[in-house]
Amino acid sequence: MSDASHRQADRSVIEPELVRREAVAWVQRLLSGEATSDDAEELKRWRARSPAHAAALAEASRVWGAIGTVGGRFYHREDIAAVLKGQSRRTMARRAVLSGAIAAAAASYVVIRPPLGMWPSWAELEGDYRTSRGEQRQITLPGQVSVKLNTQTSIALGGAAALDRVELISGEAAFATPPGANRTLVVQAARVTATANNARFDVRHLAEVSLVRVTCLEGEVRIERNDETRKLRRGQQVRCNSEGFGTTVTVDPDVEAAWQSGIVVFQATPLEKVVEEINRYRPGRIVLINPALAQKPVSGRFRMDQLDDILPRLKQAFDARVRLLPGGIALLS
Repeated sequence: MSDASHRQADRSVIEPELVRREAVAWVQRLLSGEATSDDAEELKRWRARSPAHAAALAEASRVWGAIGTVGGRFYHREDIAAVLKGQSRRTMARRAVLSGAIAAAAASYVVIRPPLGMWPSWAELEGDYRTSRGEQRQITLPGQVSVKLNTQTSIALGGAAALDRVELISGEAAFATPPGANRTLVVQAARVTATANNARFDVRHLAEVSLVRVTCLEGEVRIERNDETRKLRRGQQVRCNSEGFGTTVTVDPDVEAAWQSGIVVFQATPLEKVVEEINRYRPGRIVLINPALAQKPVSGRFRMDQLDDILPRLKQAFDARVRLLPGGIALLS
């Protein structure tokens, strides 16, 4: 075999491994919560290079999605090891024979609608204001309307003719209209509309699970979904999913607003829910791999910038094991 043939053969062996590793690197970049619109554009160009690139990205995202799942489905360590090594339990040859259309569609899905909300969707990246993982941001709209964005939050403004209308694409934000200004603020989250004058309220929209939660912190908020209307007063909260509004409940406004001071509060919260919440703030991901721990209650107040401190506390409280892996991955078992 000639030298040229040898080089060609070497490339045929090395290229799939290189593409695999690049795909995992892209997923890790997106998972970091620091991805920008420029990153999204560059990723689109990368996955368009060949069906193998698109298939590798889809597969890396699938396995990372499996790793990220908590509550009800617990994945094997083999899947975790495969991702960390930039490998897959399926061979690259199998992925490479996928048609270009199927591979591109799969890769488009992980960009437009990321599995488990692991990274910002295309719509979130296109928002007028956005925060990355662990970041919070305070902005003031015309008319002294105050908006504070929590971690991994994206909003879009209605434009010059509707500056008092905000779309919460995903995440959580606190809104406040100035006292005595008689100014109406309308916040849209999925199919839920919250309207308020002289009020402070919190709206949380977790797009990946189709959940909207509205909490009135002060004043009165009117919420609507299709033909159904609710009015919330101070200390009242309601959740809405694809089936409609749930029961209006009474909450502690100070606890609900604690995130605005950089504090996350748990009150007898099941561990699987605690892990989900921490993963919204903490770089990397905590993975609960022991289903027996899922419903264990957790109570406490934790600083958002010190959430790694919760791992030794969970280890001690539940006699659990914590294994730290590259990329901020922590296995809790």
